[in-house]
Amino acid sequence: MNREEVFNFAAGPSVLPRQALERAAAEMLNYNGSGMSVMEMSHRSSFFKEIFDSTKAKLKAALNVPDSHEILFLQGGASSQFSMVPLNLLEDGTADYAVTGNFSNIAMKEAKKYGDIHIAASSQDDNFSYIPAQDQLDLTAGAKYFYYCSNNTIYGTAWPYVPRTAAPLVCDMSSEILSKPVDVSQYGIIFAGAQKNMAPAGVTVVIIDKSLAGREMPFTPLMMNYKTMIDKDSMYNTPPCWCIYMLGLVLDWLQTQGGVAGMEKIKHEKASIIYDILDNSRLYKPCARPDSRSDMNVTFRTGDADLDARFAKEAQARGLMNLKGHRSVGGIRASLYNAQPMEGVQALAEFMKQFEVQNHV
Repeated sequence: MNREEVFNFAAGPSVLPRQALERAAAEMLNYNGSGMSVMEMSHRSSFFKEIFDSTKAKLKAALNVPDSHEILFLQGGASSQFSMVPLNLLEDGTADYAVTGNFSNIAMKEAKKYGDIHIAASSQDDNFSYIPAQDQLDLTAGAKYFYYCSNNTIYGTAWPYVPRTAAPLVCDMSSEILSKPVDVSQYGIIFAGAQKNMAPAGVTVVIIDKSLAGREMPFTPLMMNYKTMIDKDSMYNTPPCWCIYMLGLVLDWLQTQGGVAGMEKIKHEKASIIYDILDNSRLYKPCARPDSRSDMNVTFRTGDADLDARFAKEAQARGLMNLKGHRSVGGIRASLYNAQPMEGVQALAEFMKQFEVQNHV
């Protein structure tokens, strides 16, 4: 198959905009007359300095990041933030965690290594199929921060609201960043791995209220100190140069789609096509409750593991790739990230209809 025959529904690393990939290909051997690839040039060079500053400015504009917050380009994936957050913010206090999926559960367990962690909410009682309401949050007075994951990639749920707390909000937005407008001023920290909506795997974006830096525990590793990274503008050591460059290209493409406001409209349109089929199906069973559904990761199953596997296999034969559910839960998952074209969603919808006709008894 060639690229035109394939639609990639992977949860990450995921599909990237064709426009960004084509520009990267054109500049692969010679970026902007430098005679070098971005992958070869020094991160201290004027060529890369321009890339770095430009990408940072584009991201600041895209999300309307206020001057009170700093944008960092770090490494270690979003999972590194599971440790970095408590090391820098927990001090000798308590933090509240909402456990609504796999990654927030891992983050909570990791944070417990460093201090007192309180589970303020959990949806594990119903296999993480819903998001607890505001009045179900058991908040701790004087908590150092409230942690949640806004979109749960594996279970296909998303927070339909921003939690109201006295403590600073810390949010893992890996699966939905740049898919809708966000009031960054409401957050102490937003972080996201790039490999879903921003760039190839390798760079982790952290947007942090600068007033939270400088509170790290004495044993915090040098490379996990927010203040160090802020002071050095993410360049204490060599940053993930190629991924930062690619993020800049993706942000250029995002502007052609109407920015995050335009992308929010598009993502609702794409997700509604698939959810409409699920809600009117006699074969497919959605995993997430209607009031907690994700527009980014649509999860469902047929009720028969063998039939789920056949669905993924037959879909792949038609160029609809990576629809198998996460290995921990099975089923079927279609990730509809920003770069997933409407044509791909329509092709999936058509296949789902045909598959149901052929397999519903």
